[in-house]
Amino acid sequence: MTNINKDADTANQNGFFERFFKLSAHNTTFSTEIIAGITTFMTMVYIVFVNPQILSAAGMDPSAVFVVTCMISAIGCIGMGLIANLPIALAPAMGLNAFFAFSVVVGMGISWQTGMGTIFWGAVCFTIISILGIRSWILSNIPKCLRVGIPSGIGLLIAFVGFSNAGFVVASPATMVTVGDLSSLQCVLGALGFFIIVILASRGIHAAVLISIAIITTIAALMGDIEYTGIISMPPSITNTVGQLDLVGSLDVALMGIIFSFALVSLFDSSGTMIGVTEKCGFTDKRGRFPRMKQALMTDSVTSVAGAYMGTSTVTAYIESSAGVAAGGRTGLTAIVVGLLFILVIFFSPLAAMVPGYAVAGALIYVGILMSSELAKIDWDDLTESAPAFITAIMMPFTFSITEGVAAGFITYCVLKVGTNRWREIHPGVAIVALLFIFKFIFVDTH
Repeated sequence: MTNINKDADTANQNGFFERFFKLSAHNTTFSTEIIAGITTFMTMVYIVFVNPQILSAAGMDPSAVFVVTCMISAIGCIGMGLIANLPIALAPAMGLNAFFAFSVVVGMGISWQTGMGTIFWGAVCFTIISILGIRSWILSNIPKCLRVGIPSGIGLLIAFVGFSNAGFVVASPATMVTVGDLSSLQCVLGALGFFIIVILASRGIHAAVLISIAIITTIAALMGDIEYTGIISMPPSITNTVGQLDLVGSLDVALMGIIFSFALVSLFDSSGTMIGVTEKCGFTDKRGRFPRMKQALMTDSVTSVAGAYMGTSTVTAYIESSAGVAAGGRTGLTAIVVGLLFILVIFFSPLAAMVPGYAVAGALIYVGILMSSELAKIDWDDLTESAPAFITAIMMPFTFSITEGVAAGFITYCVLKVGTNRWREIHPGVAIVALLFIFKFIFVDTH
């Protein structure tokens, strides 16, 4: 096998891949990039099982969502590799898919077509920001406490959805939520799935989430809780989702906060992930800038626009890309390998349809834990910083809304800075956003 890898590397040393991806200049080889791509794919392929589960709660066809998830992930990854030449993989974002399904569609009582329109317009805003090159200006002027609180809150929201999917918590008229039947098959397998993920991840096994989903689904099938429908088939039709978004209805003034939230969170999520991954590559400078940053952000934002049109939630860069970097990936060839593997997965739709909700519950809780770790970056000794971060984070699961958490965070930050005579620390842009959210609460939400 080693000789085969050496032969492949030698053949490509002066070939197309060397010229296009500059493998030698990035201190990598063809075989290393292939292995890195497979590694990244194994750590993030769980999204093709999780995304249909979540978006189906909004009334979307899970089979169509499965295919669209694979297609848009492939498009994003291959685009990132060809345009930005970076080992960063793209796929529908965890957290924003739950926000779309449960908060926007179910919570607000709107159609998924209208909700998908808000994702589209949010992605358009993100694209404009990327084109104008004002991303760094926005990131540098929004307080760190809010930048930390937002992903932490999304993590808590994802974890709450996971607890609900596993049956750990159920609705209660007396206490709003209460513990579920922990002896049920749903709870037992949900807990087992979570423990498998954490144990395997702690041992450095990259495919921990995928292995857990496979084990729990197999157990459920053996116990007769799900029906075996096959493994491979031709891809289902995606006509139920492609082009079905409502672009006009989604521009209702009551949905402006939703559009803003999608754009803002996409900006933070993608930028933070890209900086984190490229840092591991040794590409970033002291200001967090990396080569071909504008091309990378453009690829991300345009893929999100395409994703909304096709019928999936916001697309973002995946932190799991760092697993491929750890395996030696340094160029866009890694991302292209990930994209090609997503294309192959399209033919496994029957397998995805068999995965029960509690099989992905552990994955949701695990991802929630990873995202909530951002809370460690808060300056807890400064209440004008820690309180806004905490309010931002805790409001998201309590209100089941990312928008309400973002709004509460901006308003709390401004009020506390003014109240402690530190108003000079408030950037005008932050103050304007806080005032707009106050206007929304008083004049829009009450009508």
